[in-house]
Amino acid sequence: MCRGLDALPLTCLERAKQLRALFSGLRLRQDHTGIMGHSNKANTQRLNRNEPLNWSRSFEDLLSSPNGLCLFRAFLHSEFSEENIAFYLACEDYRATNTSQLPAKAQKIYQEFISADAPREVNLDHATKALTRDGLGQAGPATFDLAQAKIHGLMQRDSYPRFLKSPAYLELVGTAKTR
Repeated sequence: MCRGLDALPLTCLERAKQLRALFSGLRLRQDHTGIMGHSNKANTQRLNRNEPLNWSRSFEDLLSSPNGLCLFRAFLHSEFSEENIAFYLACEDYRATNTSQLPAKAQKIYQEFISADAPREVNLDHATKALTRDGLGQAGPATFDLAQAKIHGLMQRDSYPRFLKSPAYLELVGTAKTR
């Protein structure tokens, strides 16, 4: 199950706080340059006025946006299902891992998200869990493809539509449309 706010990466928590501050009354600039200024410009992700509108076009648009991903992750956390996006992102990281490190990383992901006693167990059917477990012996870049696709589909069908109807998202879109 979810381990609380401490389970979220610090950068995501900071971004969620910035977006929440935006909801509380900040307005998007006319010039599309963004409002999320920090003294540390290297970590600044700009939010332009059209970005929140783009998130409703497709689930992929939401996941490809750092701001959208952080807001969606905070939304999933509020619904006690943050493990789904954490698993999805762990699979993305796994796929980009050096081949020699895949077996150890595969075991770690399996133990954290898929095994019967996983601390952040994702909702997968028995057959998918079994196929994934069997694939651990020959861990390769595609080891978690089926499980990741199932969780992606679950988020796309279930969580994503609720996110688009959430007060936080609707307020952000309302702010973007008024400018």
